[in-house]
Amino acid sequence: MPLAPSPRSRGPKPTRIDPDQILDAAQAVFAQDGLRAASLRAIARHAGCDPALIYYHFDSKEALFGALLGRRFPGVLREVEELSDAGDLRPASERLWAVLLIYHRHLKDDPGLRSMIRGEIVRGAEGLTHLIEEQIRPITTCVRRIVEQGMARGELRADLSPLLVTFFLVKMQLEILDVLPVVLPRLMALPPDEAVRTGMKAWFDLFWRGIALDPSAPLPPLPDPVD
Repeated sequence: MPLAPSPRSRGPKPTRIDPDQILDAAQAVFAQDGLRAASLRAIARHAGCDPALIYYHFDSKEALFGALLGRRFPGVLREVEELSDAGDLRPASERLWAVLLIYHRHLKDDPGLRSMIRGEIVRGAEGLTHLIEEQIRPITTCVRRIVEQGMARGELRADLSPLLVTFFLVKMQLEILDVLPVVLPRLMALPPDEAVRTGMKAWFDLFWRGIALDPSAPLPPLPDPVD
């Protein structure tokens, strides 16, 4: 579906624009067209500004893409990094659930960013892989550390691959944010926010039973995601 033109596209073009407005427009265009097919002219049109104003703030489409990642992921990293501290003696189940809550809090209201990143990973856009890795790899390293600590403390199965556990934990949460608000309300007659909370807890219970050393041990009370 074509992007709806921004109301700012009518009338005189502004001579100044907030960089965040440019980034919002770039995210919308990248999510629909992909970075390779997107043009700075299309981004400017969506932002309602002259293309020259984009070049004033950003050197290229790649610079826009990197700025979009940098706008969101450092906050995720700070919280997950703190959570992965070896001095945190809370159960692994509680800490891994907290990882999902961090992702939920930072990404739940930004389907455009999720779509943009997923699209570029699938397309394998040359020159962008390192930008995505720079932002995501430190976060997954911290989550992997929590998994490894859980294995060392005898909470998780010793035959697991910490990297794959991390991958499936994070990937499924992103799928939950995109799919559950649409599907579960139809299946269970729940409001979207409640559907996400219910689905997250049900999925995490299944996930935990698969990685726990003692699958029969009850999970601790899990706090609800904050919407």
